[in-house]
Amino acid sequence: MVRLSDPLRIGDVTVPNRLYRAPLLECAGNGDDAVDRLIDHLEPAAASGAGLVCQGATIVRDEGGCAAPGMTRVHDPDFVSRLGRLTDRLHEYGTTVAIQLEHGGLRSMETWHAGYRDEHPDLRQLAVSRPPALLRALDRLGFLGYDPHVLTTAEVYDLADDFGRAAGHAADAGYDLIHLAGANMGIVHQFLSPFYNRRDDEFGDGVRFLEVVHDAVRDHAGDVPLLTKVPAETAAPPVVRRRLSRADAVEICRRLDGTGYDALVPVSGSVFWDMSIVRGRFPARAWRDEGFREGYAEAFGGRLRAGLVALANRVQARWYDFDPAWNADLCRSVRDAVSVPVCCEGGIRERPRIDRLLGDACDMVGMARPFYAEPELPARLLADAEASAVCASCNNCAVPQVTGAPGVCRTPAVLEEVGRLRKAGAYDRDS
Repeated sequence: MVRLSDPLRIGDVTVPNRLYRAPLLECAGNGDDAVDRLIDHLEPAAASGAGLVCQGATIVRDEGGCAAPGMTRVHDPDFVSRLGRLTDRLHEYGTTVAIQLEHGGLRSMETWHAGYRDEHPDLRQLAVSRPPALLRALDRLGFLGYDPHVLTTAEVYDLADDFGRAAGHAADAGYDLIHLAGANMGIVHQFLSPFYNRRDDEFGDGVRFLEVVHDAVRDHAGDVPLLTKVPAETAAPPVVRRRLSRADAVEICRRLDGTGYDALVPVSGSVFWDMSIVRGRFPARAWRDEGFREGYAEAFGGRLRAGLVALANRVQARWYDFDPAWNADLCRSVRDAVSVPVCCEGGIRERPRIDRLLGDACDMVGMARPFYAEPELPARLLADAEASAVCASCNNCAVPQVTGAPGVCRTPAVLEEVGRLRKAGAYDRDS
């Protein structure tokens, strides 16, 4: 029987237990206070016992590629060296630390954020292929703005090397693992997906890009363990016929196991950046908040368009309702097919469910949004076999991030419960 408190070997690194803080948007940027802001976000998870703490998606190039405001860039070795203060701090608690590397490609702010496009009129999206017809239609309607630069074969190799260089800088700064943002419509996902990838060179096989990234990471960062998310586009709308099936995702994972990836994170979602990746209730409080109205208007190109986005958000919330542990079946299929650890995240909230998943569907369990409400959540989950996260999956934490606001819980009932638990000493590790 696998227990949550059991250590796990990933590559040459031993993770002290099987609970991890999954990557989230920290919105820390690259300013003078960036390291302190990251410490504020990540230290509570380490201090409360998480076996692995994953820093959220960080961009491997010096311009473009950010999927949301305030994302941190890790192209500059001088800046990344300052992050050694973060890894040193987290290591004091005995945890392991990962950094997630990302480039948004067609999902970048230069596509969807109207204000950012106005400020950067010459910035083009990096694209695997010409954008699909459905996305071009949204461009013609004015909701998105595409001026893509389709990568040449040589430029794909350059991009893979940028991932490798960023991994090398991170390893030098003390990060224990490298985590690739392989899903949620980032550029790695775009290489893997037949919806996006219509190339006629070697990278028409999207796994080839991940193979080249693996080699680049090994060249720059040595044997630092490497893991990636792998998408199945099973939540895509029926009109999208070219997409990744569950069988496709399992086969991709099998190939990456053979390539030398040290762990895999299978996830299901849509081909679009929508609520299939943050399933739950419509975030009515976030959309009503007057403090964010101007930010929404700037992001989406006016109040009317922001209102239409909110309407689409409401429809998606009904279409992609919350489903506990929605990636478990996919993870189970992958675990049966590979020899490396499989990590499961997405809709996991209760310790009893975690105990059932471990050793069956996966080898390690991660949570993301619940950490916005409970930064010290591991203390409760590790100590109490009946504990549940108080996160209501309402997504009021996520929507304001399009304005650059930090990811924090904004739901009064949830915050009241957190306060009650704190008063009761539930987050005291010695209690």
